Amino acid sequence: MKILVTGGGGMLGIDVQRAAQKAGHDAVALTRAQLDITDRTAVTDAIARADADAVINCAAWTNVDGAESEPDQATAVNGAGAGHVAEAAAGAGVWVIHVSTDYVFSGDKPSPYVESDASAPVSAYGRSKLEGERAVAAAAPGRHTIVRTAWLFGAGGRCFPKTILRAASERPELSVVADQIGCPTFTGHLAEALVALAAEPTEGVLHVAGGGQCSWHEFAVAIVAAGGLDCPVRAISSDEHPTPARRPANSMLISERGAPALPDWSEGLKQFMSELAEVRV
Repeated sequence: MKILVTGGGGMLGIDVQRAAQKAGHDAVALTRAQLDITDRTAVTDAIARADADAVINCAAWTNVDGAESEPDQATAVNGAGAGHVAEAAAGAGVWVIHVSTDYVFSGDKPSPYVESDASAPVSAYGRSKLEGERAVAAAAPGRHTIVRTAWLFGAGGRCFPKTILRAASERPELSVVADQIGCPTFTGHLAEALVALAAEPTEGVLHVAGGGQCSWHEFAVAIVAAGGLDCPVRAISSDEHPTPARRPANSMLISERGAPALPDWSEGLKQFMSELAEVRV
């Protein structure tokens, strides 16, 4: 089958293209420079020309804190832009898979979130992504999959592990919040699941995130150890590290709908370190 990947130059988009090709599919990836999803006409033309069997939308505004000061710009991409992709895919008669986020939830639930839980975003970024979910569902009824995931990291872009590795090599000590819990998700693992869903679609919302869970502090400790670095990581509260955007205290995602299960986040970290070493070489 032929898969069109929007946001093909990003961390996830790069891995989706690679996963599609590995699975024997014909993958066409369009970067932001090649396709701005806020341009409805350009999106319609690009998807019509691609003649693909499925579209995986990885294009997104990912600056969580920046969305607080630029909510309209974030929503133009994550909300209306997502709708443009879904509308064009539906018009071409192909399935669309849209990537969403744990940030559509408040984080107040004491247990992992499932697909049927009510959304209640607490940040501009979360609200923009929820707008995207609604736009996709409205534009492509019966022909869409919305995949919520969390805490993405990969060798092909900026991410938490890279930040921690760099900081741990430069500072005598790190301080990382310990009261936010989630499911770190390696983009290589998520990409394989997205490609599998393109081949055998499931309609509606699915939660697909790394197996297991940890706090940002626990994740950072594991990253420092994986990098062979000797840098203490001190646990702090969110109040000690204020950010423009409020983060959900609980970002854990599980599926009640039989979504593809991903390997444990620790396995993702091992593969990330291996790929990062190859990139650096």
